[in-house]
Amino acid sequence: MKRGFLALTIVAAFLMVGWTMTTPTPAAARTIVIGLNIPLTGDIPKVGESSKNAAEMWLSDIKKAGGLKVGGKTYKVKLAIEDNESQASSAVSAATKLITEDEALAIVGPQASKQAVPAGEVCNNYKTPMISPWSTNPATTKDRPFVFRGCFLDSFQGPVIANFVTQEYHFTKAAVLYDVASDYPKGLAGYFKKAWEKLHGAGSVVAFESFTTGDTDFSSQLTRIIKSDAQFLFLPQYYNEVPLIVQQAHALGWKKPIVGSDSWGSPQTIKLCGKDCYGCFFVSHFVAKGAKGITKAFCDRYQAKYGEEPDDVAALTWDSLHIIQKAIENCGKLTGNLKKDRVLVRNAMAKIKDFQGITGKMTFTEEGDPIKCAVIVKINDKGEYVFYKSVCP
Repeated sequence: MKRGFLALTIVAAFLMVGWTMTTPTPAAARTIVIGLNIPLTGDIPKVGESSKNAAEMWLSDIKKAGGLKVGGKTYKVKLAIEDNESQASSAVSAATKLITEDEALAIVGPQASKQAVPAGEVCNNYKTPMISPWSTNPATTKDRPFVFRGCFLDSFQGPVIANFVTQEYHFTKAAVLYDVASDYPKGLAGYFKKAWEKLHGAGSVVAFESFTTGDTDFSSQLTRIIKSDAQFLFLPQYYNEVPLIVQQAHALGWKKPIVGSDSWGSPQTIKLCGKDCYGCFFVSHFVAKGAKGITKAFCDRYQAKYGEEPDDVAALTWDSLHIIQKAIENCGKLTGNLKKDRVLVRNAMAKIKDFQGITGKMTFTEEGDPIKCAVIVKINDKGEYVFYKSVCP
């Protein structure tokens, strides 16, 4: 009798342990995980830092509100943050981990196109909603119903730059210098060239020079650009490369305008470039100085918390997280089945219209791309980024 009772007790104990290990606790079942796939190390760590800062501000608001309310239930929220090291392969690994191990309901990032394009394929294959705040390369969302973005596309940005330079300076001869090994600058350089030649004819891009990621000596390319008789230089590069190129161009005698793209938006650009970048124009999604309304409120709060103005990455990350939040809340309910809930969130994101973010109003197209305006920013003689004009579709 005693042995039989003992055996039954042991079996019951094992069953109880097994049930506890395989059945989610109420707390676990009521916690939403949002993944962040961002570059905290590598070539552009400031991009990751800005993303993380904005995400922590967003999470703080969610906690103050007691959580996310969906269909009459309140869910706790936590961030799962993965460093993609500014590498495509690491971004793929980060996305896979966030989906399969961290069980993220949705993912924000990667930011840069070089990481967002391959990571987007992973998220789409796993049917997990992903939104890239900053990736402007069309390939990020193309034929990927689970992938969205919070920014305009290079197919829009290229013509914006071409039209602006034409109207502002009345130039007809352009030069371009870009990283051929990186999706973003390579793609944008192509869109700009196509737009410029549509305005000024074949051959009007008189120098189309390239380099490879990690290069630090651009003298050969810049010398050819100087000899080409180009009237300005278009430079679609990140904050870690722009200062090197601009300073080397000036050292070689270049005195003509240099125009940038949305990747110039980090405060690091001017910190590293200094007076060499004063007077330059670039296209962006957002500018902090002179902001009003909800945008000013975000900028003031960010400045107070982190001691610097938010860049476009921070602002776009903030908007992207609020888009995910709106989609989750619009689901009506969460089933508790992660695969089904990811589909619910994706479908709710696709239906978002007239979302008023701090970077502007947006409605998603069928491809998951927002229709929104661009901002032309000027770097003034104090090294400040100031609003110059808006350009809308």
